[in-house]
Amino acid sequence: MARIAMPIVFINLGIQAMGVVDALMVGKLGGAAIAAVALGNFYFFNASVFGMGLLCAIDPVVAQAVGAGDHEAVARGVQRGFVLAALVSVVVLLALLPVEWFLLTLDQPADVVKETSVYTYRRALAIVPFFAFNVFRQTLQAMGPVRHILIAAAVANIVNVFVNWLLIFGNAGAPTLGVEGAGYATAISTWVMALVLLALAWPLLRPAIRPWRRETLHWAPFLRMLRIGVPIGVQWFFESFAFGLTALFMGWMGTASLAGHEIALNMAAMTFMVPLGISGAAAAVVGRAIGRGDMPSARRDAVAAIACGGGVMCISGVIFMLAPEWLATRYTTEAATVAVAVSLIPLAGMFQVFDGLQAVTSGVLRGTGDTRVPAILHLVAFWGVGIPLGMYLGFRTPLRERGLWLGLVAGLAAAAVLQSLRVVNRLRLDIRRLVVDQ
Repeated sequence: MARIAMPIVFINLGIQAMGVVDALMVGKLGGAAIAAVALGNFYFFNASVFGMGLLCAIDPVVAQAVGAGDHEAVARGVQRGFVLAALVSVVVLLALLPVEWFLLTLDQPADVVKETSVYTYRRALAIVPFFAFNVFRQTLQAMGPVRHILIAAAVANIVNVFVNWLLIFGNAGAPTLGVEGAGYATAISTWVMALVLLALAWPLLRPAIRPWRRETLHWAPFLRMLRIGVPIGVQWFFESFAFGLTALFMGWMGTASLAGHEIALNMAAMTFMVPLGISGAAAAVVGRAIGRGDMPSARRDAVAAIACGGGVMCISGVIFMLAPEWLATRYTTEAATVAVAVSLIPLAGMFQVFDGLQAVTSGVLRGTGDTRVPAILHLVAFWGVGIPLGMYLGFRTPLRERGLWLGLVAGLAAAAVLQSLRVVNRLRLDIRRLVVDQ
C-alpha cells in the first residue's frame, strides 16, 4: 500500500505546494498579503470542491471496470468524466465572479478582500485546465500508472516558483504585481500541469478518449454516475466549508487572527495531502479488487491503507505539537500573526490522526461504490458536532481562535469514528462490481 500510495502522495503534495508557495512568497509583503492569498485559496477551493468530488465518481466506475477487464466501460466512464468537467467549469466560473461582494457581505477585513478578489480572478483563468487535469488524474489513478502525474506536478511547481519570483516582486524586469502576481503564477502553472500531463500520458489516455462513444451521453447511465459523484461532492463541500466558515469567523476577529489561522491551516492542509494520497490509492486498489471479485484482497488493502494513513499522521501530529513557533516563523515574523499561529498549530497536531483516518476511510468506501452514507456521516460530524461546538467555544468563551479550532478537532474525530464503523460494516459484505451501463 505504501508503494502504491507514495507517488499519489507526492502528487497531492505537489499540487498543494503551489498554494503554500504562494503564501510563503507573499508573506514577505506582510500578514495582510498572507491573509489575502489564503482567503483567495479558500474561496477558490470551496467554489471548486463540489466539482472535484463529483469527478471522483470516476474512481469506482473506472477502477472496478479495470479490475474486470472491461475496456469499453473504462472509456465510457472517462468520457462521462470529461462531460462533467465541462459542465462544472462553467458553474464554478460563475461562482467565482461575486467573490468581493460575498466576502464584504460576510464582514471580512476590507484591506484583505480587494487583494483576495484580484487573486481569485487571476486563478479563475485556469479553471478549465484545473478540472481537465482532475479527469486525467482520476483516470490514471484508477488505471494504476501515476508517474506522469507526478512529473506534471513537479514541472508545474517549478514554473509556479519562477513566475511568483518574477511577478510578485518584479524581478528580471517584470511588473511588480504582489498578490495579483501570485494569482497569475498559479493560473499559468495549472495550464502547464494539465498540458504536460496530457502530452506525457496520451498513449495511456488515447484508447479511453478516442473514438468518442455515442453511449457516453445516454441519459440513464449518466444519471447513475451522477448518483455516485454527487454525494462525494456534497461530502467534500461540507467538510471544506466547515474549515472555510472557520476562516470567515477568524476574519471577524481581525487580520492577525485570520493570518495566523491560515498559517496553521496551510500546514495542516499540506500534511493532509499524505492521507489524501493514500485515500486515492485505497479507492483504486479496493475498486480493482472488487472488479476482479476478490473481496479478501479488498479487505487487506483497506486495512493496510488505514494503518498507513493513521501512522503517518501520528508523526506529523508530534511535530506540530513540539515545534509550533519554529513552524509559524517560516511564514512571517509579525508578532501578532505568529502569536495566533503558535496557539493553533498544536491543535492542528491534535486532529492529525482523526483527519488521516476520515480521509482514508472515505477512499476505502469510495472504492466500494459507497458514497451516499459517508456524505450523511460527514454532515452529522461537521455540522452537527464541529461547527456548533466551535462557534460556542469561539464566541461564548475566552478561548476565541482556539475555541473555533477545538470545534474542528471534534468534527474530525466524529467523522473518523463514524466512517471507521461504516468501513467495518461495509467490508463484511460480499460487494459486487458497480456497473452504470446496465
